[in-house]
Amino acid sequence: MKTYFLIILSLLILPCLAAEENKSPTEIKKPNILLIMTDDLGYSDLGCYGSEIDTPNLDRLANNGVRFSNFYNTAKCHSSRVSLLTGRWCIQAGDTSLKKAVTIPEVLAPAGYSTMMTGKWHLDKEPTDFGFQKFFGHLSGSCNYYKGDDTFRLNGEPWEVSKQGFYTTTANVDYGLKFITEAREEKKPWFLYIAFNAPHAPLQPLKQDYEKYRQRYKGGWDEINRSRFEKQKKVGVIREETKASPRPDHIPAWDSLSPEIRDWESRRMAAYAALIDRVDQELGRIIADLEAKSELDNTLIVFVSDNGACPYDRQNIGKDLEPYDPNSKWTDSTGWAWARNTPFRFYKQNQFEGGTNTPAIFHWPAGIKAAKGSVTESPAHLVDLLPTLAKIANAKIPTTFTDREPSPLAGISLTPILAGDKLASRPPIHLLHDKDRGLRDGDWKLVSFRSGPWELYNIAKDRTELNNLAATEPDRVAAMSKAWHEIAQSTMDKPFEPVSETILHQIHREWSDYFGKREKKK
Repeated sequence: MKTYFLIILSLLILPCLAAEENKSPTEIKKPNILLIMTDDLGYSDLGCYGSEIDTPNLDRLANNGVRFSNFYNTAKCHSSRVSLLTGRWCIQAGDTSLKKAVTIPEVLAPAGYSTMMTGKWHLDKEPTDFGFQKFFGHLSGSCNYYKGDDTFRLNGEPWEVSKQGFYTTTANVDYGLKFITEAREEKKPWFLYIAFNAPHAPLQPLKQDYEKYRQRYKGGWDEINRSRFEKQKKVGVIREETKASPRPDHIPAWDSLSPEIRDWESRRMAAYAALIDRVDQELGRIIADLEAKSELDNTLIVFVSDNGACPYDRQNIGKDLEPYDPNSKWTDSTGWAWARNTPFRFYKQNQFEGGTNTPAIFHWPAGIKAAKGSVTESPAHLVDLLPTLAKIANAKIPTTFTDREPSPLAGISLTPILAGDKLASRPPIHLLHDKDRGLRDGDWKLVSFRSGPWELYNIAKDRTELNNLAATEPDRVAAMSKAWHEIAQSTMDKPFEPVSETILHQIHREWSDYFGKREKKK
């Protein structure tokens, strides 16, 4: 009788298990969604993208999820946040006002989600004005890691930073875990967006994290560039035949620097590494909590950065202090920005790969059917996140909204990639910040440094933009330039002047001046 009962039970259960196994990502029980954005993180700054920095938690997510090797942002802090939240190009969305868009939480809340955010806002009004039911963090673009600033808010109300024991990166996760706990009590799926300030300047790590890396960078940026590039090929984010971009003329060889400058620069890179290490440690706390509650498998975790490494070496305060002294204020290093963006050229605000291409990790064991640890070369952009999350959550994207006039989406859903397939096609990726322009269309990339002459690269064959084909492909340049202007006109309602035909000296006066010959910004 017992055997007969087990046979009947198996006949009832096995078809259900098989059906669950064959479900597409959108048919599984709605997942929790954890969206993480770092600030000024370079392409090679994680272990799973080539770094020597210890990032075991993010490496674990990558090894059990999907990495993107061609994931684009806007190359700038605030505009990337606009595109991430709205699925639109920044100006198309109404810029920091968001008046021509709806946001991810405004899409997910009607689908039954609790919506929460911690960290950096950097847009108009407050997160609670744009669909976030709970918020802890600062409204400013950056702040002192230990002292914070007067823009901190908790659920729309001013929040005073404690004079003792406060650290921004840790506080973001403290409140993130608190919000998750409260969402569980509601028995609803939740969406949590954590926008870390790290590793944005000021470079103010915790003491124990900094001391861990204090001696690690005495070999300099040439050594780190080489070692990261070799590791990138081993971990699969760069093809074996790829050529690394050479050290640019505006950065000297490490061995040519004085001992004093080498010591200062090795300290700065140790501070960067410590900030990134701390982000990984704090994310480890969330992962452990999800595991303890048996929620990790059905939580979609997405990790991105707002732009590549920052080269702007501005006023450094307290160079004689330790960086964990709250009164110190170290800023960025162009030499290390080049190494952190390995294998690419240029930096934050430039539309070359060094400014616009950064790590992107998707982890969701219950929903991702692509091979674990796989790397996709399909081009994607922050504008794709809203349509992707809406598809997964089976949420409707409104075309009308109170007091706003939503423009059409610029992004597309990336769910085919998560299902192990390829995108059949995608619209061109439009790139713009200030005077820097770019367009990624299939294998081809058109790019301009501060509205200088267009440069053309075949990214599939020349991943690091070393072989400018503009002179030999004038028709393609003309067609892509026309497309760039048409997208700019149609989505931004703003005409742009043609790029200059005069070749510019590709330098910026706020980059580190190791040679002492450039005019400083007044």
